[in-house]
Amino acid sequence: MDVEQIRAYCINKNATTEEFPFNDDTLVFKVLGKIFALVSLKKWETGNAAINLKADPEYSAVLRADFSAIRPGYHMSKKHWNTLYLNEGILNSKLVKALIDHSYDMVVKGMPKKIRAQLGSQE
Repeated sequence: MDVEQIRAYCINKNATTEEFPFNDDTLVFKVLGKIFALVSLKKWETGNAAINLKADPEYSAVLRADFSAIRPGYHMSKKHWNTLYLNEGILNSKLVKALIDHSYDMVVKGMPKKIRAQLGSQE
């Protein structure tokens, strides 16, 4: 997947916004104000395509053991975030999309019930 495909997939998720809260390089996707994906645009430009995604800690351990292109989150909590290195050619788009979905779902699951209820009203 290229950065535009990643962007299109993320932005089409319910109640998702995109912004640059840290700098002009880091594209951040949020669901109801909570981050579920981060992309460094400079890394894409230099051929080091990567995306940071949230994941269940146990699932993270399995992913990291199974895929050398999935490593502890770069500049993130190593327990709760993974960095997917897409330029290594190991991760197919189906898996990347599934991991984006997992990240989104993890963030939504961690929200208070009252906030999660807003998702239903936006469909």
